[in-house]
Amino acid sequence: MNMHTESEVPSHHHDQPSLAPKLQDIAKTISFTGWITVWVQLVLLIVSGLALLFAATGRDFAQQQNTGLGVGIFWGVCGIVVLLFSVYWNFRYTRLGKRLANPNITLHPSKAETVRAMRLGIMVSLVGILISILGAGATVGVLVAKSVSQPPGVAITDPYRIIRAMDVFVEVANINSIAAHFLSTVASLWLLEKVNHH
Repeated sequence: MNMHTESEVPSHHHDQPSLAPKLQDIAKTISFTGWITVWVQLVLLIVSGLALLFAATGRDFAQQQNTGLGVGIFWGVCGIVVLLFSVYWNFRYTRLGKRLANPNITLHPSKAETVRAMRLGIMVSLVGILISILGAGATVGVLVAKSVSQPPGVAITDPYRIIRAMDVFVEVANINSIAAHFLSTVASLWLLEKVNHH
């Protein structure tokens, strides 16, 4: 990123010139934020994936299928696919930070390239939030429908109308995906602000 300040004094020594302090700071900030986001997203991704796996497995064994739950699982899987790309994209931030920290300024990403990367990261995360909200909404519909239609003794009269663990697992998966995408959005917005003000 060619974001050098006028205070940067070119070195006339044979060794490589040192980076301006501000440039070092922004490079460290991009790398650190990228790594934090990647690791937190990975944890949330694993939780979402396991919850969906349990829900899908339980649904396969269920004698009576629920369309709303199927929609929730579908959007949940889509949200996880987008989340995988988001994790990869946040990992790219760590590479951008590393390139920016290189003493050889010819290897630095341009400011325009960095801004483009962060804007794309924001757009991907917003799409992920939307998809996960659709999944969460479909699952909430199932939970609400079951909860309001439960007469006394429903566990005995109609076991398929009770709220089962797999119904909740789908909701857990979608909520975790929303949290992961939200984190990525905030991180990208914050880095974009830092870069634009550099």
